[in-house]
Amino acid sequence: MADAADKTNGSTGDGGLPKPDPPGYFEGESMSRRKALTVAGQAVGGIAGAVIVLPAVGFAVAPIFHRPQERWESVGPVSRFTEKTYTPVVFTLVDGVGEAGKTTAYVRKAIPKPPFDETQPYEPYVALSTRCAHLGCPVRFVSAAGNFICPCHGGVYDFEGKVIGGPPVRPLDHFQTRVRNGQVEIGPRYSVTSQLEPVRARDPGEYTGGIWNIIYPPRPDTFPAP
Repeated sequence: MADAADKTNGSTGDGGLPKPDPPGYFEGESMSRRKALTVAGQAVGGIAGAVIVLPAVGFAVAPIFHRPQERWESVGPVSRFTEKTYTPVVFTLVDGVGEAGKTTAYVRKAIPKPPFDETQPYEPYVALSTRCAHLGCPVRFVSAAGNFICPCHGGVYDFEGKVIGGPPVRPLDHFQTRVRNGQVEIGPRYSVTSQLEPVRARDPGEYTGGIWNIIYPPRPDTFPAP
């Protein structure tokens, strides 16, 4: 009987009970397949996550490694602009895309404010962007009221471009200005705080000061504030 048990069930263990048979070929293959499927699933999940995350990271850090060329364009002689009102000018903001690369700015001669603070850059002309700081709709200057009005959501800016009504989160953006050979030239765009202090250019809806600027930091940009 003992010989028959050994032939049938293999060697016996403690207490005379037969030892379990080792995993057969198909059982071992089943375990390997399960592990392979698990690894494959993890790999697919990792690839899918990378596809989502990497473009977002690239979009955020790309401006740090790529600095666009600083561009200046003449918008007219100095005699064209006065201190009392704004003159709309059209100029090229982005080269190589035709009319789509053009934008409008409102330009006037700057009014010196004594005592002049030498720590702040002085620009002889003021050039305000027509893009609303709320969602980017085009604003227009209403000379009768001396204000800028956004028709989309009721944003209102005063003569200097400061917010006096509606949802905009900051004043209108500025463009750098200079005079060359009697011509007023417009350069890179920059944003300003509520006190008109220059900071790096922001996108519509981005803040330039206060706690909200910490909670919602601006997208990296390569053009420093003037």
